[in-house]
Amino acid sequence: MSEESGRRNLRMPSDDEVFAVVTEHLGGNHVRLRCVDGETRLGRIPGRMKYRTWINEGDVVLAEPWSWQDEKANVEWRYTDEDADQLRREGHIQ
Repeated sequence: MSEESGRRNLRMPSDDEVFAVVTEHLGGNHVRLRCVDGETRLGRIPGRMKYRTWINEGDVVLAEPWSWQDEKANVEWRYTDEDADQLRREGHIQ
């Protein structure tokens, strides 16, 4: 029952969120993010995701930059490889 050709409704970034790619795992709950707005940020994986969602280098995530420190962001969501491919096909990310 696969919907290979079907488009899935993916979570899209809200006003204060951006797409990002994990470029480096810094240990603990920190990752280096390359965001689509051109910034490189230090990403923090919140406790609610830490043990449920494994985040690896190359993963596409939704990041929410901190309003008081723009060089840091919270990781809000991780896309599966299939979802990331769909985002690339639709032109949301490179």
